[in-house]
Amino acid sequence: MNAQEKLEIRTNKNLHICVGLDSDISKIPEHLKRNKNPILDFNKAVIDATSEHAASYKINFAFYENWGISGLKTLEETIDYIPNDVLIIADAKRGDIGNTSKKYAESVFDYFKCDSITLHPYMGYESVEPFLSYQNKISFILGLTSNPSAKDFEKQKLQNGKYLYQEVISKTNEWNINNNCGLVFGATNLEELESNISTFNDMPILLPGVGAQGGSLEDVVKTFFTNNKNNYIINISRGLIYTDQSSEFQSSMHSKIIEYNESIKKIIL
Repeated sequence: MNAQEKLEIRTNKNLHICVGLDSDISKIPEHLKRNKNPILDFNKAVIDATSEHAASYKINFAFYENWGISGLKTLEETIDYIPNDVLIIADAKRGDIGNTSKKYAESVFDYFKCDSITLHPYMGYESVEPFLSYQNKISFILGLTSNPSAKDFEKQKLQNGKYLYQEVISKTNEWNINNNCGLVFGATNLEELESNISTFNDMPILLPGVGAQGGSLEDVVKTFFTNNKNNYIINISRGLIYTDQSSEFQSSMHSKIIEYNESIKKIIL
């Protein structure tokens, strides 16, 4: 099953929550910190509690790379633990000159066996092409991100009258000849989402920024529903995986993701 099929099967079931595994040792339940590998045990607990109800998992590589070799091993074991029918997104935000990007692509897709990746496109086509050559994977290209500093570059107006992020969307559509491009579009940018959603065409959209960053799940879902689009996933990290610090945290996460899904279904059904 390729990446596109994994995502489509889940979204067709009206599962749109992408579980962010930004696992931070300082935020996991206290009782797990006594374990030999607390982050891995925490991740396994999250996956067990949510995999039936999740659209995908987004693994933030920075939260593992900072631990060196042991962190990369935890990353690998976490990926191996995720069920094969659930999309795995490497949130690595790669993008470099062609031969370097080729090695990054080999790492994420061939070694770690992730289904998709986040990319920044600001070095142009050669920086994303090695990833796009994997036709059965999905490359989520940064369009408009959810952080406040997005205005520094992404919202700058170009001579052709477009904002930079709009030019990125246009280019990504051009690059999408194998239907393996997606976009990252921050849920904190509701006005821009509403005015640009028609330019997304059939690309899958990854939306960070709901919850702790201030984005509204209900507003995002309504926008896609109103525009007759279903190919989107809403990333939730802190608002889901740290919902409970007690020994009952798994049960709380299980209930929370079902609550998110029910909120979505009330809008679209």
